[in-house]
Amino acid sequence: MKTRGVIRERVIRVLLNEPEGTLTKYRLSRKAECSFSWLHEFLGKLEDLRLVENTEVKDYSGLIKYWLSVKTKPGKQEYMCKDPISLIKKAQLSYALTMYQAENLIQHYLFPSRTDLYIKMEEKEKWHNLIVTEGLVGKGNMRLLTTDPHVFYNSFKRQGLIVVSIPQLIVDLLEEDGVCTEAAEKLLEKVVIKHAVRVQ
Repeated sequence: MKTRGVIRERVIRVLLNEPEGTLTKYRLSRKAECSFSWLHEFLGKLEDLRLVENTEVKDYSGLIKYWLSVKTKPGKQEYMCKDPISLIKKAQLSYALTMYQAENLIQHYLFPSRTDLYIKMEEKEKWHNLIVTEGLVGKGNMRLLTTDPHVFYNSFKRQGLIVVSIPQLIVDLLEEDGVCTEAAEKLLEKVVIKHAVRVQ
């Protein structure tokens, strides 16, 4: 059963990926996989906060910050693996990179010291069994993240690897804090400039 928090994040995720206001409320509810009535109520709240107008994002940075304040923390399992990227490429399982590796592929600001990837809950055991054939369980350089599968929304390929959507990457980096915050702010600035040019 989907919680209100999960549905709220789905709506925010879709809005930030398609901020121009071209989506109808009906289409937005379909993409966020929520009821039209719930969506209407939540959009009203976002409008009161002056973050959106109808389905157009008016304050992109503000909506990112709001998302960060309500974001659900994913489940995490850590490993030490000699070559995480090679293992991922041969896994033939669903995933989407985030954090250091994803940021490095997109923006090249952070050293990819750890490989974080969202996986599907039903494939968690398969991932675990694959990793332990080449690595060790415990705090290391690879982390599996499990959460709502909508996290894969608008993921895309970069250099043969699947990466989460840019808004998802930004909010994940902000949640990590430290040097990741700097990377997130640089990425956010680029997105805001691009959005501002597009909607003039």
